[in-house]
Amino acid sequence: MYKDKKVIVVLPAYNAEKTIEKTYKEIPFPLVDEVILCDDFSTDGTVEKAKEIGIKLIVNHPENLGYGGNQKSLYNLALERGGDIIIMLHPDYQYTPKLIPAMVNIIGEDLYPVVLGSRILGQGALRGGMPIYKYIANRMLTLFQNLMINSKLSEFHTGYRAFNKHVLNSINFNINSDDFVFDNEMLSQIIYKRFDIAEVTTPTKYFEEASSINLRRSIKYGLGVIGVSIKHRLNKWKILKSKLYQ
Repeated sequence: MYKDKKVIVVLPAYNAEKTIEKTYKEIPFPLVDEVILCDDFSTDGTVEKAKEIGIKLIVNHPENLGYGGNQKSLYNLALERGGDIIIMLHPDYQYTPKLIPAMVNIIGEDLYPVVLGSRILGQGALRGGMPIYKYIANRMLTLFQNLMINSKLSEFHTGYRAFNKHVLNSINFNINSDDFVFDNEMLSQIIYKRFDIAEVTTPTKYFEEASSINLRRSIKYGLGVIGVSIKHRLNKWKILKSKLYQ
């Protein structure tokens, strides 16, 4: 608990058997009240490993629903269980759970309702081994998004995020994509609703066991990001009326 606020960490898992234990051991208990893992039909021993290390709240998808579909299950359950501060952390150990106290403090003190862990601030991405083509794509897409959405984020593509429950209750994330562009749709919805966003510098690690998408899916993701940004701007101009922003 943080000042009577329930803190829940949600882990969207897919084939995370080799990294889930490292991630879980760095989660700062007892600040974190609950950990929820959603396994998106992994083909390895993710669920068995999660049970072995002590994770009690585990959701099993009967089929692979995708990264966005995984997060929908997690956020809905976290809200049902009374989460006041909800942190989404990848269980592949790319992001350190040691930043959770800082993120919880920012939200718990009502400074900002949303906190992103940025790999770009402090140049953590390249030092952590981010491929140069991904770094360049990240910077180009972020520049385009900031111009289209009228924001000043250092990056839109981090998988380390914390939310006040009121933010999740205010946006219709359940209609978003089940694929990777879900993250960008969420941020677009949050900015459209005028919620302020804080960023904290986070180191990141790129290694063999860490999750990553291939070039084909990266291109699909990039095109999806561009589409979300254009849709956001057209809605602001009242040319389009998308359900994303209702």
